[in-house]
Amino acid sequence: MSFIATPQTMHFDEPLPLQGGGSIRDYDLAYETYGQLNADRSNAVLVCHALNASHHVAGVYEGQAKSEGWWDNMIGPGKPVDTNRFFVIGVNNLGSCFGSTGPMHAHPDTGKIYGADFPVVTVEDWVDAQARLLDRLGIGQLAAVLGGSLGGMQALSWSLRHPDRMRHAVVVASAPNLNAENIAFNEVARRAIVTDPDFHGGHFYEHGVVPARGLRIARMIGHITYLSDDVMNQKFGRQLREGLDLKYSTQDVEFQIESYLRYQGEKFSSYFDANTYLLITRALDYFDPARAHGGDLTRALSVAKAGFLLVSFTTDWRFAPARSRELVKSLLENNRDVSYAEIDAPHGHDAFLLDDPRYMKVMRSYFDNIAQETTTAAKEAA
Repeated sequence: MSFIATPQTMHFDEPLPLQGGGSIRDYDLAYETYGQLNADRSNAVLVCHALNASHHVAGVYEGQAKSEGWWDNMIGPGKPVDTNRFFVIGVNNLGSCFGSTGPMHAHPDTGKIYGADFPVVTVEDWVDAQARLLDRLGIGQLAAVLGGSLGGMQALSWSLRHPDRMRHAVVVASAPNLNAENIAFNEVARRAIVTDPDFHGGHFYEHGVVPARGLRIARMIGHITYLSDDVMNQKFGRQLREGLDLKYSTQDVEFQIESYLRYQGEKFSSYFDANTYLLITRALDYFDPARAHGGDLTRALSVAKAGFLLVSFTTDWRFAPARSRELVKSLLENNRDVSYAEIDAPHGHDAFLLDDPRYMKVMRSYFDNIAQETTTAAKEAA
């Protein structure tokens, strides 16, 4: 059974320097915490979210049905990341639309909604903002940073930007950078949004409209890439939406898969901000720690000090196992402590959110070891 989660907000006056130049000030970060911080503050685990997730990682909101956190199967009392032993922190990233300062908020200088004028943010900017929040919480070193997909990129970035502030990095269904195909998918989705007549150059708020058509298409494109071919065929195949008769129409919804994608697009466009989508997919595109080292990933990872767990899924073609193996190879070349699990799961990229027993066992075992290590260190310090 899930516990009650309580969202919180922390305000920051001081400017945060950004990778793209400039800075952002007077911003808020939405976050949630679960479990108790131990006496020596050594049991904190930071969870980084992916594209359309938020700080609401686990638990439910009081009085709200179907409000489970997006990784509630992974995090909580007695779960693989056990909140009876860990103090877990979920942070909503800058530029998101779920509580932290983003394009929907007012610029502190002008009082006008940022819209398209919100600064471009990167994975590195998010990590630095998260570090500031941890400073405020009095957490000097994390037991682990955990993330899947784009969240895994943040966990990796943590190990490079703040190597002394974490003991473990858990990188699930992720990659050291996006390949050309992934960037292409992101660009098609962005073009769907910016060419929507209701986009108005990103200042659609002033016109009282939302580029819902573009958002729907962007979500449909993304959703296709999150599922494997086998899962799509198993769930939908060539089933027709209504009965057995074809309508012979180029515009009507005929197949179940069409109906499903339209439903997902419609739902997404009702709650997600278009400028946020552009910002977050661009952050995905830009992430490439090896770029500053002439493309040499081994050199880029040489500053990391954490122990690593990397997990990939065989049918995940968006973040294929080969990308995780690149990280494993470079970490081993730096003589880092690395564990790697390649799970033969049929679910595609979405597998990192699901309950595959082998995956859950790997995660539980790794976090059990972190908990033991934390307890031993606390006893020795005492």
